[in-house]
Amino acid sequence: MTLAAPPAALTGPPVATRVAAHLLHLLGDPDAHTVACRVDWTGPPDLVPALAAPSASAHAADLAPPLALTEERAVQAACGIMHVHGLATGSPAPLAVDFATTVAGVLAAQGVSAALIARARGGRADGVRTSVTQAALLALTQYLAAASAAAEEPVAASDASAAVETPRGGAGFVSADGVRVELEALDAESWIAFWRELGAPADAVRHGWRPFQARFGTAVCPLQAALADTVRAVPLARLRAAADRSGASLLPVREDPLPPGAPPPWTLTPLPGPATPTPARPGAHVPGTHLPLAGLRVVESTRRVQGPLAGHVLRLLGAEVVRVEPPGGDPMRGIPPLAQGCSARFGALNAGKDVVEIDITTPSGRRAVCELVRDADVFLHNWAPGKAARLGLDADELGRVRPGLVYAWASGWGDALGPRPPVGTDYLVQAHSGLAAAVRPEDEPPAPSLMTLTDVLGGLVSAQAVLAALLARLRTGHGRRADSSLLSAAAAVPRKPRRARWGVLDRPLAALDGHLWLDPEGRARPERIARALGVHRAADPAALAASARRRPTAELLPLLAAAGTRATPVCTDLAGLARDPRFAPVAARAPWEFV
Repeated sequence: MTLAAPPAALTGPPVATRVAAHLLHLLGDPDAHTVACRVDWTGPPDLVPALAAPSASAHAADLAPPLALTEERAVQAACGIMHVHGLATGSPAPLAVDFATTVAGVLAAQGVSAALIARARGGRADGVRTSVTQAALLALTQYLAAASAAAEEPVAASDASAAVETPRGGAGFVSADGVRVELEALDAESWIAFWRELGAPADAVRHGWRPFQARFGTAVCPLQAALADTVRAVPLARLRAAADRSGASLLPVREDPLPPGAPPPWTLTPLPGPATPTPARPGAHVPGTHLPLAGLRVVESTRRVQGPLAGHVLRLLGAEVVRVEPPGGDPMRGIPPLAQGCSARFGALNAGKDVVEIDITTPSGRRAVCELVRDADVFLHNWAPGKAARLGLDADELGRVRPGLVYAWASGWGDALGPRPPVGTDYLVQAHSGLAAAVRPEDEPPAPSLMTLTDVLGGLVSAQAVLAALLARLRTGHGRRADSSLLSAAAAVPRKPRRARWGVLDRPLAALDGHLWLDPEGRARPERIARALGVHRAADPAALAASARRRPTAELLPLLAAAGTRATPVCTDLAGLARDPRFAPVAARAPWEFV
């Protein structure tokens, strides 16, 4: 994605402001430049002193001097992103793209768009603030919730026994002709059928399903080595045929970090019908209410992460969100770990939403959905391609039910891969979009991060598409169809044409009891590290790393500071992070401050 220079009204880290400027250019509203938008590294402003001060918690950051989170990798270290990304390979690792700063840019665009909506509805919003720290914590919402839940259900011992495990954050599967591939199966039947086609050992297949299915929430996937060995004996053409016959999906992992195309983050299409004024509802423009979407109603029929996160963002901005779930509730509610009887991960993205249980496959259920939409402003779904038309709940149909409706589809691929694309899930999109190559340095094989990067970005971009459509409706009176996808969200991540080249000090520095992330000065001037460690200034980085590994972080931090190098402790305890008084208040608040 080529990013233009941001307007003067946008201030903050260059990546964040350029991402925001790109999205606001697509928004196309002539008043966007009149909303002052500031992206800080830490925030909200009234909590910055708490973030900078040492705390009394048991979190590893107690050992650090005041945190100086003034660059992408320091935020990744302090906020747990390095930890989650590195879980699959057993050690904290940075993402080689500016993920947290990109998320902050999307949040900034959302804030400006929401402020414009507030103005158009008779409110006042002169400016908005957000921060990269808030963006990082929002991206980790489900992981923080799971870590904080009282009962974590581990992978059963039998699932990880009897074989060497394959680290699924590393090389993954490689075909007989040397092609790295990413596999997806959404149900046990497809998983079993795929491996049966290849003649894989039944025991490895049986034990592999559970961690494979859970990897979206756990960011780890311990598989028996027999599965990788099976794939290694089969050429790509046969792997693809097996996936097609079994109902699984399989794609090569691109080695080029650049996306194969440049889909716009979203597209808006006017819905037919006369212009319709937006109705006022109780809650809109109530004195003292500062939420821009107060009084608007969203009906949401979504699963997994992308769609629920989009609805979550709209709720944080003040909308009333009504979830349509099947009879008995969304099956995701029962996935461990549980908090108060509900999946902690599910609750993190769906708390605060009203729920209506409807069987949308029946005529009466579809009529019930239409009745909900009749009094709604937005209908949001992330159904598979073609499902909306088969149900009679597509944009044209619901647009007739509710003139002026914003109809939002958050898909996996959009129309990029034709009418019958592979299943549109996070890791397949990372593999195809080049993001799997971009997130790792060139000395590591391309492989998707098992942190759900595109699900998070896809949900945020879908919410921004809804905001763009709501603003267009306020300006014109006409409803809009708002299409976005995981693929279009992945393309929004800035990246270079060549993969990153890292040395020893460009990775977290291992200490006796944890890891530290060195600031840019320390990485660029290893003689400072040598002085801190008391070794010869000409010692190579590997020798420096070996020396640091013998010392605890409490000893290393003041030594590095005295040598002129800041170091950020790498958070590897998400439950502690969620309790840390420097971060917990930030994570508990919506990621915007409207002024």
